[in-house]
Amino acid sequence: MPDQLLIVEDEELLGNELVRHFRRNNWDAMLASSVKAANDMIADGTCDPLIVLCDLNLPDGNGLDLLQSMRKTGRSNGEWIFLTGYGDAPDAVRAMRLGAFDFLTKPADMDRLDLVVAGAARSATAQRRISRETTAASRSYQPEAYRGHSSAAAAVRDMLQRLTGLPFSGLIINGETGTGKGLTAKILHHSSPRADGPFVEVNCASLPRDLLESELFGHEAGAFTGAKGRHIGLMEQASGGTLFLDEIAEMDISLQPKLLKAIEDKTIRRLGGEKEIKIDVQVVAATNRNLGVEMRENRFRQDLYHRLSVFEITLPALRQRTDDIEDLVFSFIEEFNALAKKKVRKVPEKVWSILEAYSWPGNVRELRNVIERAVLLSSGDTLPIEWIQLSRSGEGNSAPVASCDEDLLQLPLDGSMALEDMDRFIIETTLKRHDYNVMATARALGTTRETLRYRVQKYGLLREKNRN
Repeated sequence: MPDQLLIVEDEELLGNELVRHFRRNNWDAMLASSVKAANDMIADGTCDPLIVLCDLNLPDGNGLDLLQSMRKTGRSNGEWIFLTGYGDAPDAVRAMRLGAFDFLTKPADMDRLDLVVAGAARSATAQRRISRETTAASRSYQPEAYRGHSSAAAAVRDMLQRLTGLPFSGLIINGETGTGKGLTAKILHHSSPRADGPFVEVNCASLPRDLLESELFGHEAGAFTGAKGRHIGLMEQASGGTLFLDEIAEMDISLQPKLLKAIEDKTIRRLGGEKEIKIDVQVVAATNRNLGVEMRENRFRQDLYHRLSVFEITLPALRQRTDDIEDLVFSFIEEFNALAKKKVRKVPEKVWSILEAYSWPGNVRELRNVIERAVLLSSGDTLPIEWIQLSRSGEGNSAPVASCDEDLLQLPLDGSMALEDMDRFIIETTLKRHDYNVMATARALGTTRETLRYRVQKYGLLREKNRN
């Protein structure tokens, strides 16, 4: 179906000529001869234009006033192009301030007009796609998205509901790996007054200290070796929205004061930069560690903790809410049925027995992985038990165990251990075997010292050595 283009023009001959021209170019072009006619067509849904091509001076008003009215009421999310026979500078300035795409003088060259309309169409299409995605996300990430009918799940949902619409500045989510901290952060963002702003996520455990600082605060060209251009940091990108700091306990303590200052002062300075940049972010932090212990061991700053912990939410482990397994299973089945065009509808009693007897060390994430595998490999309407692949008791699955037999390591492939956790486990085991000698460990793993040092820093393994 062709996109709609509304032409607001009181000169009948010109208006009809433009309608014929754009219809030949596969537009659903419509004509309004006055401000009132255009306003009525958009208000009653007769026309939802991707592009509005509007004369500036109309018999019953000004095209700029029409645009301003439409923007205030949110009735037009397309791009506006103005045509005028006068080309006054103040009008052009006002048009740009109101968000008009372009301002052209009559008589407009048709080739030039076609180029401008094509550019406006690309811009309007992108804006509509972003708007649809934002609306869909806002519907998906409401407190009800935290599923489960257990009292533990209900308590979390009640807290999320209480926080809906509140302009909080900081919040900490506690919980084991896989309990849904990322989902909870998105719910908090999309149910807050900042829902239309950006949601920016950074995993503090995945980056070494120097790289994390550059990612958070940005840098100017030449700030350090390899900084060839300006980089806008994540805090600046998140301004007006939410910054989600996952695994914040892994952040190097020397970087924490700079983060604290940025949150308190609402300003940042890029690495190598001289000017302060104003930001406005809502910070949601998550951790699977006990921050009380981290503070006592001087690995996490108390002032940063108190600044972030305006609110705290603790997510229960799946073994603490086994009543929710059924709700979660059917939710995941529905998701993967739609994704893979499968038709799983039934879950055998034997499968329920296995799922309810398992200890779920990987929590909801592990359950999701198990159901994903079973649904994708299903061939009928019943969830196949052969792809569940869990022990009945869950014993021995709570953590990966290395074999002491020569150079053999055993890793679980039942979804309880993520790829990154396997990577960390292999490196940590090899480091211990070589008494934390980086060169010998790199040789044993067939990698370079630089690559190994990066991963050791990423996973905080030397810190683990010192702790031990």
